[in-house]
Amino acid sequence: MTITAAADGSALGNPGPAGWAWFIDESRWRSGGWPRATNNQGEIMAVIDLLHATAGIEESLRVLCDSQYVINSVTQWMPGWKRRGWRKADGKPVLNRELLETLDVALAGRDVTFEWVRGHAGHPLNEAADLRARAAATAFQRGEDPDTGPGIAGAPVPARLDGASAPPPPGPAAAPPALF
Repeated sequence: MTITAAADGSALGNPGPAGWAWFIDESRWRSGGWPRATNNQGEIMAVIDLLHATAGIEESLRVLCDSQYVINSVTQWMPGWKRRGWRKADGKPVLNRELLETLDVALAGRDVTFEWVRGHAGHPLNEAADLRARAAATAFQRGEDPDTGPGIAGAPVPARLDGASAPPPPGPAAAPPALF
């Protein structure tokens, strides 16, 4: 059996208040975010958290993403980045390296496929993830804690640093992610 889940990120300004979410069904979803991050950071974090939440489950995982950046990072670019010491072909550092390295570790040994879906096009799982990611970003914009959702029974909960429902995104003003 395969678990199908959508993963999405949202940023109100880029960077700005940001959220992420993954959604399997009404009883299995989770969201979180940061007071300031980018949409791409939210997109990556949604997949990381989904992988951690499903780590003890034997079924394969099908991840629906509307982010070509996440899909291409995992399926095309990451092997070259790793060979070049996390540098792009032009020699510049890879953006979001800390999150991408965490994603790489979370994918190790897992049976995961990624499928692109058009965002805001009515796909029910993608719309549900988008709604929750946007709600998390909006909560951070208002200075409130987001609804983090039920997650999956028995799955690890992300570390809470400085009141956030997920580790802070990487960057000069943020501590390195302390995931799970």
